[in-house]
Amino acid sequence: MSSVTEAKSSLTDITDEEIFAGHIGGKLSVELSAPLETQRDLSIAYTPGVAQVSRAIATDETLAKRYTWTDRLVVVVSDGTAVLGLGDIGPRASLPVMEGKAALFKKFAGLNSIPLVLDTKDVDEIVKTLILLRPSFGAVNLEDISAPRCFEVERRVIEALDCPVMHDDQHGTAIVVLAALMGAVKAQSRELAPLRVVISGAGAAGVACANMLLLAGIADVTVLDSKGIVCADRTDLTSVKVDLAARTNPSGRSGGAAEALAGADVFIGVSAGKIPEEIIAGMAPDAIVFALSNPDPEIHPDTARKHAAIVATGRSDFPNQINNVLAFPGVFKGALDAGARRITEGMKLAAANAILDVLGDELSVDKIVPSPLDPRVAPAVAAAVAAAAHAEGVAAKP
Repeated sequence: MSSVTEAKSSLTDITDEEIFAGHIGGKLSVELSAPLETQRDLSIAYTPGVAQVSRAIATDETLAKRYTWTDRLVVVVSDGTAVLGLGDIGPRASLPVMEGKAALFKKFAGLNSIPLVLDTKDVDEIVKTLILLRPSFGAVNLEDISAPRCFEVERRVIEALDCPVMHDDQHGTAIVVLAALMGAVKAQSRELAPLRVVISGAGAAGVACANMLLLAGIADVTVLDSKGIVCADRTDLTSVKVDLAARTNPSGRSGGAAEALAGADVFIGVSAGKIPEEIIAGMAPDAIVFALSNPDPEIHPDTARKHAAIVATGRSDFPNQINNVLAFPGVFKGALDAGARRITEGMKLAAANAILDVLGDELSVDKIVPSPLDPRVAPAVAAAVAAAAHAEGVAAKP
């Protein structure tokens, strides 16, 4: 049985009972890092000993980083408005996802993490809440906040806080997409810069992917939204899309997916839209297709493989799974290790390169990124991100 078949079989064997049983009581718990077995232990961890530590921190607030968990605590923040493919399901329904994200931080990067779901969609309230809670955490992972509000939320939280902040739906996706695309062209002995890339989706992930690919040196990037090519001639664009139109689509194409993808080298799908087979068939020879909508890709990978040399999805039951867990644990660990005040574009590029470098000689057309479960990835990404933070002058720790 092939590995793909095995993966499909294992997934279809999971029952609803197993799924719900795995979530009873949530997926997180607090574990002690100091003993509490004797009266002496209690006197050290709590009263009266703890008062000495509190007095010291009151005198020098920087000591909180050493004597509390805040320096290594990531809060996973969501308002529940864009959860997976489920849409606006609210903060309480988003909690299982946020708990899962926090669990991944612990598993892959050894970072403490807690979910923080907010019962508001108001940008001012979200920002104010995080400002007020800033003494309790060391970094912010924004999650599943709908576009275009997510762009303003991230920008304003970054401006307001003196700690690493990243909206993973944007930048985690973009980092892993760039790593996978670099892997794909390397497997084909091609260069990145000359590629003509089409991105389907102009939401959080699509905009971030476009920005990342432009930063990486790809000049010809075209973005599609539900109404067609995002271009300067359109009068129905949001301010985010107006800015995107000014920096993409250098050939001035107009129309829809067929016009955008005719002769294109790369398709990156980060939307719920479907792409017909005949449009993929019209791409350039040796085409690369990343159909990342989950659980239903923009085009089924088996169909895409008829016309594309390399195919990737967001699913675990096909080769080349592009999964954000390859990026975010290591990115935050590296930023916290360095004491970085923010996460820069250079740190994101360093993360993408580190993901690809893990593969080494294992690289192939069916393995353009490591497995999401590869234990080598997070440490490699963390080291690269920390080094980039030092190189860019945003690190506080030697």
